[in-house]
Amino acid sequence: MYRSLLFATLSLSLLLSACTPSEPTEKADKPRPAVMVRPQIASAQLDVYPGEVRARFEPALAFRIGGKMHRRLVNVGDRVEKGQPLAELDTEDLLLQLDSARAQLTSAKADQRLASSELERHRKLLERQLVSHSQFETVETRYEASEARLQQAQAQLDVARNQAAYAELKAPKSGVIARLMAEAGQVVAAGQGIFELAADGEREVRIDLPEQAIANFRVGQPLTVELWSQPGKSFSAQVRELSPAADPISRTFEARVAFTNQTRGIEIGQSARVFVPRKAATDILQVPMSAVSADAGIAFVWVLDSEQQTLHKTQVTVGPYGQEFVPIFAGLSADDWIVAAGTHLILEGQRVRPVDRMNRPIDPDRTLARQD
Repeated sequence: MYRSLLFATLSLSLLLSACTPSEPTEKADKPRPAVMVRPQIASAQLDVYPGEVRARFEPALAFRIGGKMHRRLVNVGDRVEKGQPLAELDTEDLLLQLDSARAQLTSAKADQRLASSELERHRKLLERQLVSHSQFETVETRYEASEARLQQAQAQLDVARNQAAYAELKAPKSGVIARLMAEAGQVVAAGQGIFELAADGEREVRIDLPEQAIANFRVGQPLTVELWSQPGKSFSAQVRELSPAADPISRTFEARVAFTNQTRGIEIGQSARVFVPRKAATDILQVPMSAVSADAGIAFVWVLDSEQQTLHKTQVTVGPYGQEFVPIFAGLSADDWIVAAGTHLILEGQRVRPVDRMNRPIDPDRTLARQD
């Protein structure tokens, strides 16, 4: 009985071991699903350039005189109104100059009064012929010189007053302080930038164009702008200004894109995207970026053999990569089916079951076997 039980156990073990290798073989032969797409015409492709919303007018504010900056009254991001004080210089020396100009004016007025009375007295003496004409002319000339010195002293006092007033930097327009370029305690020169003001009014988007793309832009060219804070909402715009020279560091050309209509809710500093339609090119195809792989620097895609339901590596010639798509200049036709995702898991000649992005089966001859 014991031998019969042992024999039955060995027979069962051999039977199980014989069946085990067949399971992975069946799984290996079963085609795996693969998301497939067809190349599209590249005429609808858009170039996208990131940008920042800026003010149409961004004057750099500076003192008209030099000196030590005594106080800074605003910070970056503060809203200011026209005529609002922004910063002050140390006025100690300016007040001394003003006092000196006032003293010179007082002295000039006294000299002018003395010269005037002297002239009047010599005029009466001349009428009585008690002085000569040469003596009268000398007194008259002295009076005219005193008048000139009085006017000079008055002008110097006006200049000193203006210099004292220039010690206070005021906002020329209403807007927002966009940049700070000096700090309190710093000695600044006349005309040296202290603040950058983003003035109220028109808004536009600043973008940087690569050297190879500058030839595709012109002033007045219509574009479309989308704000990151308002996805899905497009604003019509046009190129207002193109820089004639490249930035020496980034080697890009600055462009200003102005909004066509007055729009609300667009604030300075917001991130934006500028969409530029490419020229129609009906002979150029495009595929998703995820469909393109590279081996030793050579780009390729996986193309479906519709008869054998197998995948084969196909070399392609690609253009400049876009945000989502890649233009294909050679190697594909519009009727080909290619793998759109998971290309790193595919082997040459692998059998697959084509599906779309909704996991619906694809019939290569009829596009979709089931639409619902």
